[in-house]
Amino acid sequence: MAVETELKFRVATRNLKSLANWRIPGGKMGELSNSDLVSTYFDTGKHKLKRSGLTLRVRQNGKANVQTIKSANGAEFGRGEWEAETRSDVPDLREADDTPLEPLASRKLRRKLKPVFKTSVHRTTVPVRTSKSEIELAIDRGRIVAGHRASPIEELELELKSGRPADLFRIARAIERRSGAELDLRTKSDRGYGLARGSEEQVVFAAPIGLDADMTASEAFRVIARATVRHFSANADAVRNLEPEGVHQMRVGLRRLRAAISLFSKVLPHAGTRAVKRELKWLTGELAPAREIDVFITEQVEPITRDRALSRGGKAIKDEFDDKRARALARAKRAVSSERFRALLVDTLEWIEAKPAPEAAHADVPIGKYAADVLRHRTRKARKQGQHLDRLSPRARHKLRIRIKKIRYAVDFFEELFPAKRERRRLKRLSSHLKKIQDALGALNDFVAHRKMAVASALHAPRKNRRARALAAGVVVGREDKAVKPLMKIALKEARRLQAT
Repeated sequence: MAVETELKFRVATRNLKSLANWRIPGGKMGELSNSDLVSTYFDTGKHKLKRSGLTLRVRQNGKANVQTIKSANGAEFGRGEWEAETRSDVPDLREADDTPLEPLASRKLRRKLKPVFKTSVHRTTVPVRTSKSEIELAIDRGRIVAGHRASPIEELELELKSGRPADLFRIARAIERRSGAELDLRTKSDRGYGLARGSEEQVVFAAPIGLDADMTASEAFRVIARATVRHFSANADAVRNLEPEGVHQMRVGLRRLRAAISLFSKVLPHAGTRAVKRELKWLTGELAPAREIDVFITEQVEPITRDRALSRGGKAIKDEFDDKRARALARAKRAVSSERFRALLVDTLEWIEAKPAPEAAHADVPIGKYAADVLRHRTRKARKQGQHLDRLSPRARHKLRIRIKKIRYAVDFFEELFPAKRERRRLKRLSSHLKKIQDALGALNDFVAHRKMAVASALHAPRKNRRARALAAGVVVGREDKAVKPLMKIALKEARRLQAT
């Protein structure tokens, strides 16, 4: 088995060609080579291999056919890769022995395998040598085809053949600054499967996280953190397309990563953590107005526009906030189109892959023990704070909501580590209580923001429709005020029922 240690970037066509001849600072460029590669990816109709974390392809490179099996490797930076030459352009499952595909390689699977998508690529390869590392730079131009759908490939890959990951990231930064290259954690197979589903450019949701009980706490953190970076970065195009749900999912991915940093604070190295947190907070803040205004419009204003008595004022408010939402979405687009965002991706991934520092005393603790301790401690603390929830200020309630949300994320992250039925039932109950508290406190938090927006709309309304707008804004505030007590009652009840796993 080989382990690929690589970084992939998408690069604008106008910048891609020049990179092959660019002199990389601190690196000695070797001789260029060119090849044309045609790869066919195989799976079942229900994508069984994809769901098992595997890809199977047969690549034609000149006269040779090479079968490749790949799997995501949770504990280390890279992917497991198993290659074998084959006589034909279809998979030979006899070559799956001693690979993760072997347990699935039945006659039934062989009958069900079929082409899912194909990539055709012209690849320019350049070896790069530094004083301590050997890196391969590959520039791919071509396309992915799935049925009647096609998408261009304009990528640059850096693969660490030997040496230090630090050199890989140093060269990655130099290329990002020179060409505007953006780190893309999606593989060609991710894009191909998305294209086959007809959803390559759509909003991306969080994928399940599989942890192994044999992992250490630091290994588990890297698995979780990589998944969260993939989640938020994969929504960059949706944000650039001004899709509110794309903004929401990017924020969810960012919150999950920030929650993981908090949950694993005893594991992480001090070096670099503060800078990463600062940049994640910056990006979250750039996205926040678009999400807040969108929720206000969809949950509060639009229902009023359908009320005959309030429609005039409601439509006036909607027009005002539609314009504000458009400006907020444009702000989010500028953020994810910036050099700062591109640097954030590279810096965050390098920080994730850094080995634990000597002062990280809990880094080698088994993840099962670490997870149980985290859940127990945080749930007990949240239950204690929730006893007096009805007496907390809005700011204190907001902080408690964030703590509750982190515990919910912890349950999602750690769920696979508790396979026993009794443990699963307890986690399910805990998650249910947490969700009800989070939803109630989230609504209360939204009310504070909605009140400010509604009141500002009424106070600063132009003369036209001023009274109608004030009436509609008053109804928004009144309806939310009426909902406060029932929501507080739910949150208080569920907080008192919390029990640590």
